[in-house]
Amino acid sequence: MSEVAKKRQPIDRESVNLTEPWEVEYRRKQYGCTELQLKQAVAAVGVSAERVTQYFRNKSTPPKGGKQRYE
Repeated sequence: MSEVAKKRQPIDRESVNLTEPWEVEYRRKQYGCTELQLKQAVAAVGVSAERVTQYFRNKSTPPKGGKQRYE
């Protein structure tokens, strides 16, 4: 079995590593996003897994008050 296939979770759970393809795939599944969205999140808030989680939580929450607009 290859080394990549053995890796199921990130070694450092506290940060998001975009240089390892297997970790990008893991994080994509974790956050339910595309690779581009993951890269944008890391660019916006840094590599902290906690901050990226908050970023996606805030993005998925519709604005309060009034109707949600789709553009």
